[in-house]
Amino acid sequence: MSSQPRLMFIFLFLASLLVGLGAADNPVVQTIYTADPAPIVHDGRVWLFTGHDEDGSTNFDMRDWHLFSTNDMANWQHHGVVMSLATFSWAKERAWAGQVIARNGRFYYYVPVSKADGGAMAIGVAVADAITGPYVDALGHPLVDNTEIDPTIFIDDDGQAYLYWGNPNLLYVLLNEDMISYSGGIQQVELTAESFGARSGHPTRTTMYEEGPWLHKRGDLYYMSFAADCCQENLQYSTGPSATGPWTYRGIIMDREGSAFTNHGGIIQFQGQDYLFYHNGALPGGGGFTRSVCVEALFYNEDGTIQQVQMSRSGPAQIKSLDPYIQHEAETISWSQGIETEISGEGTLNIWSINNGDYIKVQGVEFGAGAASFSARVASALNGGSIELRLDSLTGQLVGTCTIPGTGGWQTYVTVSCDITNANGLHDLYFVFKGEGGLDLFNFNWWQFRAA
Repeated sequence: MSSQPRLMFIFLFLASLLVGLGAADNPVVQTIYTADPAPIVHDGRVWLFTGHDEDGSTNFDMRDWHLFSTNDMANWQHHGVVMSLATFSWAKERAWAGQVIARNGRFYYYVPVSKADGGAMAIGVAVADAITGPYVDALGHPLVDNTEIDPTIFIDDDGQAYLYWGNPNLLYVLLNEDMISYSGGIQQVELTAESFGARSGHPTRTTMYEEGPWLHKRGDLYYMSFAADCCQENLQYSTGPSATGPWTYRGIIMDREGSAFTNHGGIIQFQGQDYLFYHNGALPGGGGFTRSVCVEALFYNEDGTIQQVQMSRSGPAQIKSLDPYIQHEAETISWSQGIETEISGEGTLNIWSINNGDYIKVQGVEFGAGAASFSARVASALNGGSIELRLDSLTGQLVGTCTIPGTGGWQTYVTVSCDITNANGLHDLYFVFKGEGGLDLFNFNWWQFRAA
């Protein structure tokens, strides 16, 4: 990883041979530390907005927000930084937990930041015409300004939009249709044992509610989930008959686990399956200030209550195979070691900081009757290296090796190709990077196979 000496992962994930599609990998991102997941379903994909813990952070050093997406719940494409503290001229630091929602063909991103004037926390809103941005400050000043954090946004079936947020309180406003103003004043939810559970041993917080609210609806029931009972936090929830309650406490969604002392949940449904996103400190070097986003399948009981979820290394099942015969960005990854992403001179991102032995895993690739060749878009200011294409593990069957030449510059790209043999059926695909010398062998922009 980037800022500090590169974190070399202390474990190698060796996948067993697949029989059908397997489970995904957690955490879902390994190239940076991510936190505070905010998933949204749009245009046949899950789009995952996250905060970003800087390497070596010891006090929630967070400066920008990143975006990832998937259509199979296993392979995640990194879309880079979509917004930063610089988006808000009035902000100083603390690019903390936000959420995006779509309305009338535009996308609205609600985030807490500290103000340059005095440093208190406030909620800003940015807007974009595409989900990938660019996001720009919609107001030039905070939307709500009362020192509290963690906005969640929800539009009800009747079109009314609600913005909830708060730590230590739980607050909300009724947003107008423009999504950047609200009607009426700030409303404060009464936190009682009946509505949010009883907490003991804390001098001022008498209920389980701590922070990180997330509002969603299933059928006729509204769910308010939240980070609870600090510290170490778990995830708990309440339900109600409307978006403003009254709320009834229901219990724990995810108990205390992992090495992070916070948690932050996000719940969606995609392709008929419900999912819980959360964060922990599972990556090497991870902890309370260097967190990583994960995802699990979520299930409800017949009465609408949520079955308790446990953190896992494997994550949910992959829901569709990946087609290798269309062009894929190299930053589409199920698991990786060593590599990083950066803005590419050809648009989108590219993989860089590639060293000998680094790798990328792409899960559940369906080669069908077989592949004949492989092409990759690459660049190197040095002597290049090679990409070994292996099936099912780092030391699995070698089906091809592509030689990467020096191209005269890190953004001077060429397309290289190599023959492929014995790649057919369903497999995990490993790009294993090889080369001599020091750091940074070559950059890797995109790849594609050609069928036999």
